[in-house]
This record gives sequence, C-alpha cells and structure tokens, in this order.
Amino acid sequence: MAQALDSTRLLPNIRQWARELGFDGLGVARPALAEDERHLLRWLQDGRHGTMTWMARHGVKRARPERLVPGTVRILSVRMDYRPPDLEADDALLADNRRAFIARYALGRDYHKLMRKRLQSLASRIDSAVGGFGYRVFVDSAPVLEKALARNAGLGWIGKNTLVLNRHAGSYFFLGEIFTDLPLPESEPVDDLCGSCRACIDVCPTGAITGPQQLDARRCISYLTIEHEGSIPEDLRPAIGNRVFGCDDCQAVCPWNRYAQPTDEADFHPRHGLEDASLVALFRWDEATFLKRTEGSAIRRLGHERWLRNLAVALGNGPADPEAVEALRERLEHPSDLVREHVAWALDRLSRPSAAATAHPSSDQ
Repeated sequence: MAQALDSTRLLPNIRQWARELGFDGLGVARPALAEDERHLLRWLQDGRHGTMTWMARHGVKRARPERLVPGTVRILSVRMDYRPPDLEADDALLADNRRAFIARYALGRDYHKLMRKRLQSLASRIDSAVGGFGYRVFVDSAPVLEKALARNAGLGWIGKNTLVLNRHAGSYFFLGEIFTDLPLPESEPVDDLCGSCRACIDVCPTGAITGPQQLDARRCISYLTIEHEGSIPEDLRPAIGNRVFGCDDCQAVCPWNRYAQPTDEADFHPRHGLEDASLVALFRWDEATFLKRTEGSAIRRLGHERWLRNLAVALGNGPADPEAVEALRERLEHPSDLVREHVAWALDRLSRPSAAATAHPSSDQ
C-alpha cells in the first residue's frame, strides 16, 4: 500500500502533524551515506572515539540504514529546539568558578523519552493516513548517523564543530528519526554557510576540534565529563574549569546561534536550580539526593560516582574557599578510588598559593 500512495501530497501533511507535535523542523533523506561512512571509519581507525567502544562495535551499520532496518528507503529527520529562555550568558557563568556549568540541553528533562513518544505519535498518524507502512523510530537509541541524515534532509549543514547548524535556529536542537519504507520526496540539502569562520575551533578549551569537522573526542570536555568512565587525564583537568556536565563553548561562540530560538517546551526548562547552582552544594549531594534531583534528567545516566569526579575537578579549578576545601576533605575517604583520586588532586591544587590568591584577592585588584 505504501507504493500506491501519493507521497507528494502526503509530505505537507506530515510536516503539519510534526509541527502540531512540537517539532521545529522536518526533512526527508535518502539512506546514502558512503562518504560519511569513510569519514567514520577513518575517525575510528585513528582512535578518536576514545573509550566509546560501541562506536566501533557496530561498524558500518551506523552508516547503512537499510542494514539497521531492512526495507528502509527514506529517513524522516526531525529537529526540536531545546534552549530555555532567559538564561544567563554562558560566559558569565563560566567566569564564576564557584558555580557549576551544565550543558544547556541537560538542564531540563531527558529528551529521549519525550521525543521518542512524539515520533511514535507522528508515525501513528502517518500509519492511519496510508493504511499501514514499515517504520522504526530512533532517538539516540541505535547506531544512527543522525547528523549526516539531518544534513541530507535539509535541516542544516554540519559545521566545523561537527554539529548541525541551521541558519534560522543555530544548533541548540535535538534530532530524531523515523526510518521508513515510504518513497517520500527527498528534501533539498542546504549550503554550508560557515565560510572562513573558525570561532568554534579557536574557542575550544582543550583543542578537541583539530580542524573543520574534525573532533578528537578524547580531548572533548563533553566526552570527558559524560561518556568517559575512568580518570580524567590530569593535563586536561585545568581546562575543564567549572564545566561539570558537558560543554557548550563551540555553540555559544557560533555566530549562527544568534538566531537560536528559545523553546516553549516546559520539559526543557531548568529544574532544581541547575542553571545557577554552587559547586559545593552539588558536591554535597549524597547518592539518594543525586538520584532524586536528577530523576528524568540526562544527568542521571552519569551516576553519582562520576558526578562527584566531575565536581571535584571543578572545585579544584576554583578558589580555595574554606567551604570548598572542607567539602573536598569530607570525600577523602569515599569508597570509590575514582572519587578519591580526583578529590586528592583538587585539594593539592587548592593548596597552592595561586588558589589562595584567587579566593582572597588583594584590595588593589
């Protein structure tokens, strides 16, 4: 039945249904990712995925949608904006080394379930309209090259920071997909509008963006504070600053994010004061408090142990305030080797004269 439908007339209806469900953009891509597959394999061969072993485990399936879902001829790619309104500027928060910086996408509820549910609702509406079709919904739930598919679906271009950029919405948005056997008309790709700009490359605190569309995850703060499960390399800890979950520097500096639209989606608005929380207060959360305060949040997948690891690094990068030192000392006997190591590093760092000077600046400063 999918072959007999008038796909040209159906697509405008799909776009309208997507808008009604809260999606801010929808495009259609063909599952053709040969060049992206070559890029992926080079990246994996160079070991730039770090400890994200699942990236290599799925091999080329990630770049071959028809292997993941047999019968796939098109991918519906959707965008949902997430930046909350009225947030303090990132640079102001990063400059206050007594407060925690959390990536903007993680301030509210976890987007995975919300988007998956709405994509399923969209698929159900399509199913009712066409009388049955083959599909599968994805939101970061399988080996999918979602950025390449979003680019092919005309939702934007892949910027030098490896994120999808949209000239009307910047890059503060989530992506989701419906793999389908419907032969819908493909969307037109858009031009790459980065030009000679290299702001994202220059601003990266750890030099993780090694060239246009070249990211070494092993140096990326988002990887180090979220995906990486072990000890954070000591030489990279000072550059992390007060970033305790992710990093938005390459987004905040991007000129196209002047056009980023604040979201009306209440679930993406900050919860539990995480947009303006002190490092010491967060570090003093016990595991039960951590689990309660991060319920329904992307932060919860980090676990309490790595949460403390990240906060210890941030405290070590801050001033030697008595309360910071005391909070760290309280964790010196923590059961986790990982936590104890980072706490000891932080206390050693705060014991240096430069840290004391930061905590008690002279009167002529």
